[in-house]
Amino acid sequence: PVFRSDKERHPGSPMQSNLVETLIGTLVVVVAAVFLFYGYSASGMRSSSGYHVNAAFSSVDGLANGSDVRLSGIKIGTVVGQDLDPETYQAVVKLDIASDVKLPDDSSAKITSEGLLGGSYISVTPGGSEEMLADGGEIMFTQGSVDLMSLIGQAVFSASDSGSDE
Repeated sequence: PVFRSDKERHPGSPMQSNLVETLIGTLVVVVAAVFLFYGYSASGMRSSSGYHVNAAFSSVDGLANGSDVRLSGIKIGTVVGQDLDPETYQAVVKLDIASDVKLPDDSSAKITSEGLLGGSYISVTPGGSEEMLADGGEIMFTQGSVDLMSLIGQAVFSASDSGSDE
């Protein structure tokens, strides 16, 4: 048997091999950085630059931190926090509203969904007051989320009950 050295089995110098591996590794890191930047910019997750407003809801099913706050279908803010008020047992939601959007202090907010399978968001309807909500203000008129599954269950059971009466 003839034994060959490493140089004979793997042509090319070790320097060239290390250079190619380094270039490929650098390319992978650059592509990953581009994907991270795109994901960050497309998600709309940016530092909060607006003012904070609180709203108390009876139910916030399906609403998550990072959900949209919309006015006339246009995103004007983001949900940044959710807490339970121990006295009223209501869900207090903290909203970050864009600084260029001024909301009247009699505005109303309701939790609505984007569809049967879509996520939930907060829809704000502006009021007619001359006074505007300030940083730390509260939206007084709210409507909690509607549980679609219980509504569907009620519709199914009421339909079956009315059919069995005959």
